[in-house]
Amino acid sequence: MKSLRFRCVAALCAFAAAAVLVCTSGQAVLSQKNAANSKPGAGARAAAADSLPGFDIASLDRSVSACQDFNQFANGGWVAKNPIPAAYARWGRFEQLSDSNTVQLHQILEGLAQQKNLKPGSNEQKLADYYESCMDEPSIERAGYTPLEPELERIASIKDLAGLEEEVARFHSHRIPAVFGFGAAQDFKNSSSVIAQVSQGGLGLPDRDYYTNADDKSKQTRDEYQKHVARTFQLLGDDPDRADAEARTVMSIETKLAENSVTRVQRRNPEANYHKMIKADLIKLTPDFDWSRYFVNVGLPSIDAVNVGQPDFLKAADKLLTTIPIDDWKSYLRWHLVNAASSTLSSKFVEESFNFNGKYLTGAQEMQPRWKRCVGSTDRALGEALGQIYVQKTFTPQARARAQEMVKNLIAALRDDLSTLSWMSDQTRQRAIAKLDAFIRKIGYPDKWRSYEAVEISRGAYYNNLVNASAFEVKRNLGKIGNPVDKTEWGMTPPTVNAYYNPSINEIVFPAGILQPPFYDPKADDAFNYGGIGAVIGHEMTHGFDDQGAKFDANGNLVQWWTDEDFKKFNARTDCVVKQFDAFEVEPGLHQTGKLVVGESVADLGGLTVAYAAYQKSLQGKPRPPVIAGFTPEQRFFLGWAQVWAGSIRPEAARLRAKTDPHPLDRFRVNAPLSNTPAFAEAFQCKVGDAMVRPPEQRCQIW
Repeated sequence: MKSLRFRCVAALCAFAAAAVLVCTSGQAVLSQKNAANSKPGAGARAAAADSLPGFDIASLDRSVSACQDFNQFANGGWVAKNPIPAAYARWGRFEQLSDSNTVQLHQILEGLAQQKNLKPGSNEQKLADYYESCMDEPSIERAGYTPLEPELERIASIKDLAGLEEEVARFHSHRIPAVFGFGAAQDFKNSSSVIAQVSQGGLGLPDRDYYTNADDKSKQTRDEYQKHVARTFQLLGDDPDRADAEARTVMSIETKLAENSVTRVQRRNPEANYHKMIKADLIKLTPDFDWSRYFVNVGLPSIDAVNVGQPDFLKAADKLLTTIPIDDWKSYLRWHLVNAASSTLSSKFVEESFNFNGKYLTGAQEMQPRWKRCVGSTDRALGEALGQIYVQKTFTPQARARAQEMVKNLIAALRDDLSTLSWMSDQTRQRAIAKLDAFIRKIGYPDKWRSYEAVEISRGAYYNNLVNASAFEVKRNLGKIGNPVDKTEWGMTPPTVNAYYNPSINEIVFPAGILQPPFYDPKADDAFNYGGIGAVIGHEMTHGFDDQGAKFDANGNLVQWWTDEDFKKFNARTDCVVKQFDAFEVEPGLHQTGKLVVGESVADLGGLTVAYAAYQKSLQGKPRPPVIAGFTPEQRFFLGWAQVWAGSIRPEAARLRAKTDPHPLDRFRVNAPLSNTPAFAEAFQCKVGDAMVRPPEQRCQIW
C-alpha cells in the first residue's frame, strides 16, 4: 500500500489583470507593466483584491524569491505564524487538518458516552465503552500493570522451546510483535489468492540500522534505548540490577535479529521479498520451529502455502530460538508485552514510553492530552464504526461526487499522457493504459462497512478492550487466507488525512478526511484545487507506475508487462530521481536516501505533471481565468501544490524520517518536482541558473 505520507508498503511488511510576480536576478519583484494594469478599470475589480480564495496571502514569504526557494516563498509566512506545538514532532497542514478531524471524532464519542441505554452489542455501545475505558484514568492508575499479570504469569511458566513457540503465537494472535511478523497477504503472483506471509520483525527500535550502524548517534540511541528498557522493567517491579541485566539481554537478542534483517531499501524490491513455499518447504527451511503447533495456536489449522519475505532472516531466527537460553527469551517477551501495552497502563508506563519514543526519538516536548490519545486509539480499534458516523456528519454526497469527478478528470489526463509518451513503445503503452483503466476508485468511505459484531468491548479494563480489538483484527486478517479477495475492503479509516495506492488490487483510495480544505476547498478556484487535491490524486495514480507499482499488472500480479527496452528506459528515468534526492541534505552529514524515497518522489513528480495537464484540459473552451491577488492561474496551481506541504519538523523527527520513511521531507517534496517542471519555471518566469530550475540535461522527466 503506497500512501501519500507516513505509511509503509503493506504488501511488503500500507491529489482580468493585476500585479504578477516574476523573477529577476533571483529576486521576486512586481512587473511594472502588469502592476499598472491592476488599476480599477483594467480588468475585473475583484481580481485586484489582496485575497486568494482558499489561501492566506500572509502564508507567503515575499522576502524570498520564488525562483530560489519556492517552499519558503509559498509557505514561509505560514511556518512563521504556526510554530510546532509542544505535543508534536511536526506541525503542518496534515497535522492541522487531522487535529480538526480529531475534534469532530471527540464530539461524536463524547456524545455517545453520555447517552443512556445504548443497545448492547451495537457499534455505538462499543465505541462509547472503548472510549470511556481509555478515559477512565482513576481506574487505570489503580490497576497499574495488573492487567498484564495473567500474560506475565504465562511467560514465567515457559520451560522449553514448545512453550516459547506457543507464547510467540499467542503474542501474534493479540497483535503483539515478537521474533517475526505473520499475517495474510495477497499472493504477489496470483492476486486473486490470499496466502499466509512470514516476514522479519521482532525489534523495539524503529529499524535494523539503529542496531547495526556504528556512528556516534546510533550508539547513543542504543544506549538510551537500553536504559529505557531497564527503567520499564523496574516499573514491573524488578530491582535495578536485574532490570539492567534484562535490558542487556533484550538488546542482545534484538541486535542478533537486526543483523539478520534486510534494509528498508532491500524490502522495496517485491521480487526479492517473494519466496512462496508449501508447508513442507517452510519446515525444511526452519526445522526447529514447530509450524503445525504455531498455525493451530494462531487459529489456522491448515495452511497450503506461505510467502516467506526474507528466508535468511527466518533461518537465523530458527537457530536463535534454539541457541539462546529460554530465560533470556522470557525477558525478551516480557519487554515486548509491556512495550506494546504501555499506552493502556498507569501514567508511569505512559510517561516512560513517551520519554523515549516521543521525546527522544521525535523531539516532541509533551504528550498529547488524554482525550486525543483516546480518540486516536478508538479510531484505530473500531475505525469503520466510528468512521460511519463521521461521514454522516461531515461528508456530503455532493462532496463525494465532486471528488469522483476530479478523479475521472485526472485519469483522463494520465491516459492522454501515456498515449503520447515519446520513450514508450506501443506494446507497453497499451498495457499501461489498460492498467490505468482498470484502477478501482474508492472515494470518501467504504460502500460496505466492516462488521464489529464479534468484538467484545466493555467499560472494563482499557488493556482488555485493546487486546480484544487487536485479536479481532488478527482473526479477521487471517480469515482471508484461502478465501476470495475482498476488493471492497479499505486500508484506512474515513477520517484519515491521507490517501493510498494498493498495487495488488490496483486501487486508488481517498478517505473523506483529506477531501476538505486545504487539500480541497470549495471556496478556491480550480487552479488552486487542481494543485492541491488534484496533485494528491495524481500522486496516488502515479504510484501505479512508480518503481514498485510498475512491476504489477492491471490485475495486481507481479509480472513483467513492459518490454525489456521500455523498462530499461523507465529505470534510467527513475534513477535520475534517485540521484537528485541523494543530494538533498537533511542536516550536515545526513542526506535523504534516494533509493528509499524514489517511489514517493516519482509519484510527486508524476502527480504534479498529470494534475497540471488535467487543469489545462479543464480550461479548454472556456474564457481564461483572471489574475487573482497578483497570481495567474498557473501560479495559483503551483501555490496549491506547495501549501499541501507547509510545515515544520523537529530535528529529531527529521533524522528518524530520513532513516526510516519512504516519504522525503516536505520541503523537498515542494521544491524537487517543481525544479523538474518547465511549466513552473514559465509560470514564475524563472530561468536556468535559478535554484528552482534544473538545466535540461539534469531534469528528471518520466510522465
